[in-house]
Amino acid sequence: MRVEYAPKGLIGVLTPQANTTVEPEYAILTPPGYAWINARLVSSCATIEERLTDYYTNARRYAPQFANAPIDCVSFACTGTSYLSGKDEEERALADLGRLLNVPAMSAATAVCQALGALGAKRIGLVSPYPEGEALDSACAPYWTSCGFEIGAKISAKTSAKTSASRAGASFHPIYSLPGEAAAQALAAVGTAKVDAIVMLGTGMPTLAAIARSPYHDGIPVFSCMFALVWANIVAIDRREPTADDFHAWLRGRWWRDRMGV
Repeated sequence: MRVEYAPKGLIGVLTPQANTTVEPEYAILTPPGYAWINARLVSSCATIEERLTDYYTNARRYAPQFANAPIDCVSFACTGTSYLSGKDEEERALADLGRLLNVPAMSAATAVCQALGALGAKRIGLVSPYPEGEALDSACAPYWTSCGFEIGAKISAKTSAKTSASRAGASFHPIYSLPGEAAAQALAAVGTAKVDAIVMLGTGMPTLAAIARSPYHDGIPVFSCMFALVWANIVAIDRREPTADDFHAWLRGRWWRDRMGV
């Protein structure tokens, strides 16, 4: 079954409850002929870390939000849950969600792994949106190591203390207040020696302006977890093999660059 605005395929997207970046970046990155519908990951747990873990523990409760919409795949647009829950719990939760909805299920983190695999990247550089030393910052590198990658470089984008203090609360993580320029500045500071690819982490950090300006940093491909996720969605819907040529074509893609005005 196809719908008017998605003749090529429809994506079901699960977005963290206060995330303000996922939906705009889907709107920019989704190619013509495809569309997406959004549902919110909501938890009443007290801390951000507890909520992130709860998202996978109870992943099946979010499936009914899509009802009988004819989605072709489902996306878990959150990386913090992957870091705190670990690879095994992630695989269990995504498999359960996929069975319930009878479609391929993926997370932003598994999409990054797919993209890195297509590129043949083994040693990676990370741009983290998380303040150094906090739980998510400490957990992100071990997650990628558990997936078989070597961390060649890692840098944290700096939050604005004034913005974070005024907007961050029980549900609003400081990374949602990061300007796109923070990603660009961090990217410029990443060393590229012996790095095969650079990944900008966190679905809440705006990254597309930085990627549009610099899809290759000293010749090294640069992408974000959101960029990888939308690409992986289309690969799954089209039922084709992920390839390096296809991913590079996405990095150079006019459809999303035109929407960015680049």
